[in-house]
Amino acid sequence: MAQHVRDIMTSHLVTVEPQTSVTTVAQKMRDEDIGVVLVTEGEELRGLVSDRDLVVRALAEGGDPEQRTVASACSGDLFTVTPDEDLDQAVRLMREHSVRRVPVVDHGHAVGIVSLGDLAIERDPGSALGDISAAKSNQ
Repeated sequence: MAQHVRDIMTSHLVTVEPQTSVTTVAQKMRDEDIGVVLVTEGEELRGLVSDRDLVVRALAEGGDPEQRTVASACSGDLFTVTPDEDLDQAVRLMREHSVRRVPVVDHGHAVGIVSLGDLAIERDPGSALGDISAAKSNQ
């Protein structure tokens, strides 16, 4: 069984700049078949935006999604973990802050994301979430 974040994290990252339009971010999510994009400025992690964030913080507010930037929709209060952190610490952080995904940062640079689905595959593969998450990753 994996013991560290690096053992289960997703290392394929899609990043955008804060001034990227909401429409462009939604298209990237569609094209990459992902539900989260990291918002970076240069090498610095500035936020995380999920598909739900786009709906609740951008589309529901109205306006032109071509003109609205992802900076207005992203979660800026980030909680991060390092690749070498214990998985139990990642679980505690996710539970404490009620988040489903946590960026993984190494020496100030984003190197991955650990999600509730990743944890389910590792810790409870026979659960509905573990089963669905494993099937999704095989597509």
